[in-house]
Amino acid sequence: MTDTPSLSEPRLRPEGPAALAWIRAAGRLPGRLLPDWLIALTARTGIAAVFFLSGRTKVDGLIAVSDSALFLFAEEYRLPLIPGDLAAHLATYAEHLFPVLLVLGLLTRLSAVALLVMTAVIQVLVYPGAWSTHLVWAGLLVYLIRYGAGAVSLDRLWRID
Repeated sequence: MTDTPSLSEPRLRPEGPAALAWIRAAGRLPGRLLPDWLIALTARTGIAAVFFLSGRTKVDGLIAVSDSALFLFAEEYRLPLIPGDLAAHLATYAEHLFPVLLVLGLLTRLSAVALLVMTAVIQVLVYPGAWSTHLVWAGLLVYLIRYGAGAVSLDRLWRID
């Protein structure tokens, strides 16, 4: 008896180039199962939810900037070069407008750039210790800037993209 399998015995472990081909094919399978439009839609809605929900914490009622948001921007965030009340209004409105545009897939690249700039400001001037969270946000936004909104979007429907 030998340890070498005979020609009639099936191999349990592929070896050599055949194994690499099998591994490559298995690695490409998820990419084939996930269409580009679904990836873009997931990125758009995921990052939109983060910013929209943040914006909702800054308002009273439908869209009135809350006193607590005004206080935070004036006393805690203290952005240079811009008064706290103006920063509060701009950030609040941006956190409502751009996420809605992202969900609709309208002006996606512009909206993603605006939120990426906002992310950079938050990272550098407000919460520098939250880099891991901001990196995730930036990853989604950079994807949208590079690839656009995808097939399921108003950008594509209206041929803006």
